[in-house]
Amino acid sequence: EYPYTRGLYATGYRGRTWTIRQFAGFGNAEQTNERYKMILGNGGGGLSVAFDMPTLMGRDSDDPRSLGEVGHCGVAIDSAADMEVLFKDIPLGDVTTSMT
Repeated sequence: EYPYTRGLYATGYRGRTWTIRQFAGFGNAEQTNERYKMILGNGGGGLSVAFDMPTLMGRDSDDPRSLGEVGHCGVAIDSAADMEVLFKDIPLGDVTTSMT
């Protein structure tokens, strides 16, 4: 009922736990996929993708302005194919994800 004073849900988080995701990403999509599988294999229930700076700025990895930043502080994503590799063999219907 209006007004919601406990977030998005009328009962707040009394009937639903907080969404917890591990923020991770480095190198290329394959390396980050391996990391995600390790996180999930050790009990993690959610993933938050950390993109590298060129990806955040909409630049390809081979753009001259990306030099030295590719995969440095996050995963490099240049195409939809990279996203397929990033989440390969990860059950997205069961794992909560976000893109940061």
